[in-house]
Amino acid sequence: MAAHSNRPEDVETQGASGSGPTLRIAIASRDGQSLNAHFGSAERFLVYDVSPGGHAFVRAIEMSSVSDESGDHKAESEDKNARKIALLAGCHIVFVLAIGGPVATKVIHAGIHPIKIADPEPVDSVVSKVRTLMTTDPPPWLRKVLTARTSRSMKFLDEDE
Repeated sequence: MAAHSNRPEDVETQGASGSGPTLRIAIASRDGQSLNAHFGSAERFLVYDVSPGGHAFVRAIEMSSVSDESGDHKAESEDKNARKIALLAGCHIVFVLAIGGPVATKVIHAGIHPIKIADPEPVDSVVSKVRTLMTTDPPPWLRKVLTARTSRSMKFLDEDE
């Protein structure tokens, strides 16, 4: 598996700078243009930084081998999933069409929130929905992700008793 930094040509990139926090999201894709893959069969993950004020393409993580979606869970697929999860390090959310329970648990333990979307949709639509959620009243799962990103005060370490 290798990581590539080529931006999909048909996805408009806007700066992620702006007010508010920035989330790093990954979108499972077979064609580099749409959210249209299961976690195990994704040929690539498109990584974006998204803030209320904009978004920026970060990189495409290309996968050299993927699941055949047969439902058979072989030892080698466990290793492939572990590599995928490691490559997604730093992402806060991964959008997929489907993800198995055991793999979803591993993704969550890696600090990444998996989101299943029922039907394929263009990448720009997914990014737009994340931006909208960030600028309106975020649902509980997104508030949890945003809260986890805020740094905690270590002031108590400097206090004398």
